Amino acid sequence: MQIIRRNVGLTVGDSLMRVYVALPKPAGQYPGILFYSDIYQLGSPMTRLADRLAGYGYVVAAPEIFHRLEPIGAAIAPDDLGRLRGNDNASQTAIAEYDADAQAVLDFLKKEETVIPDKIGTIGFCIGGHLAFRAAFNDAVKASVCCYPTGIHNGKLGKGTADTLERMAELKGKLFILFGTLDPHIPEAARTRIMQELVRTGVSHTMSIYEANHTFMRDDGDRFDPAATDAAWTEITGFLSQVFG
Repeated sequence: MQIIRRNVGLTVGDSLMRVYVALPKPAGQYPGILFYSDIYQLGSPMTRLADRLAGYGYVVAAPEIFHRLEPIGAAIAPDDLGRLRGNDNASQTAIAEYDADAQAVLDFLKKEETVIPDKIGTIGFCIGGHLAFRAAFNDAVKASVCCYPTGIHNGKLGKGTADTLERMAELKGKLFILFGTLDPHIPEAARTRIMQELVRTGVSHTMSIYEANHTFMRDDGDRFDPAATDAAWTEITGFLSQVFG
């Protein structure tokens, strides 16, 4: 499916947040997806992922997660300095600010004429996987896809400690979560802890584990795994299709 792209600005508190929007070109209404990038924001590897998802028939809205700290349109280079910069931005952003951003984008999607208002989901990568999980605490979210989400098991997300693990029972929609066995940021013990809590709280979930590294779906780095990425996309799109019909 062909897509169109645009940018919108949402004001959250006293900060203007750019949101990259990709949606199907054919006129109609589609499920809406709140899309979260990794710490490098919306560079071309992330917008390609957003575009690809939109081509399956979704209105994808991707906010700049560090809009309070970075200029509009800033994409952080995925190198050593960029990693330091992105992690510093993450540590300076309050958990409540991340949550406020999620609410703003979800409200935007619910009001968009191209979005079916009762079919809204989230997807995210790395820190964005954690943010997608938290956004799913909102009752409007029916499906959440969390790709190698960092910090859920230990509360590392931003300024302070995130209470995501403790609030897991608040997730009422369906969850698809994927990990890589070679991921140093989410080792086996962390994956086990998350799985045990999902089972304990009765969250409807599917977990997939690939023999792959962290950020294996990002196509500009040496950890990119095309085969695992294709397999993940098959599962992700199948999951979303099953939830949204």
